[in-house]
Amino acid sequence: MSREQELSRVFVELADTLVADFDVIEFLHTLTERCADLLEVDAAGILLTDQQDSLQLVAASTLQAKQLELFQLQSEQGPCLDCFTTGEPVSCADLTAQPQQWPRFAAAAAEAGFVAVHALPMRLRERVIGALNLFSVDPTGLNHTTLALGRAFADVATIGILSERAAREQNLLSQQLQNALNTRIIIEQAKGLLAERRDLSMDQAFTTLRGYARDNGRKLTEVALALIDGDNSITDLTHPQPIR
Repeated sequence: MSREQELSRVFVELADTLVADFDVIEFLHTLTERCADLLEVDAAGILLTDQQDSLQLVAASTLQAKQLELFQLQSEQGPCLDCFTTGEPVSCADLTAQPQQWPRFAAAAAEAGFVAVHALPMRLRERVIGALNLFSVDPTGLNHTTLALGRAFADVATIGILSERAAREQNLLSQQLQNALNTRIIIEQAKGLLAERRDLSMDQAFTTLRGYARDNGRKLTEVALALIDGDNSITDLTHPQPIR
């Protein structure tokens, strides 16, 4: 298989993950493995922001890359962190030639067997959500074509992740709206029942229902459901004892 055919196959493979049954972790692990295969590097890792906008390790193609990525996060020092902070690519073809830039990271990289690192931002316009990091055991730079391909991989990952997040947020919003509608229907039904049984107006029934829930430390929806279901635990609501 030619390189062009292999690249086409990989992009199709990555695109196939962007479906309803999208597994973001599997998607990112696949991406790190394909980067290592096609970008002339020995390992790849991905750091991604969480809901608190803090970087987390989400995928690595080898154990050594995983450990080095975790070291960066713990020591708060390294090219991948600089890449995320600036939103620009950060490359070092030979960490042994310039260890002073990230001394602790350079030492950890040497221990892991890596000499070169190239970090590519995962960004869409002004929004940076992480970094795709490439590691090599030999001192080497990446040519323009390989870097461009790496940027393409990073872009695919960014679009995939943001699409998944948007879909998840939309689903959550839809669920919250549906829950709100369902709750409103339940409360309206309970108001009608209480108004009929105690000869109240609908406004009076709602005030009574809410007051009962508050006085008994229960949720309004919970009391409404109990009323609809004929729960005997709230007979004092439906048939209050006369005050003597």
